[in-house]
Amino acid sequence: MLEIRSVCEKCNKALPNESSEAMICSFECTFCMNCVEKVLNHICPNCGGGFEKRPIRPTHLLKKYPPKATK
Repeated sequence: MLEIRSVCEKCNKALPNESSEAMICSFECTFCMNCVEKVLNHICPNCGGGFEKRPIRPTHLLKKYPPKATK
């Protein structure tokens, strides 16, 4: 189950569940699309992997499976 992390690990931009700008690697490192494209050049600085758009969790499942709380 994806954690749905709520902020970009680079710039701290809010990335709520419904964000279309959230990008993740295979380890769920989470960055905004701007950081992935313009700063990280599509390479995760934590694991060296690539990125994909993070899926949006269906609204009716958010209460049962909430996004990960921001630290």
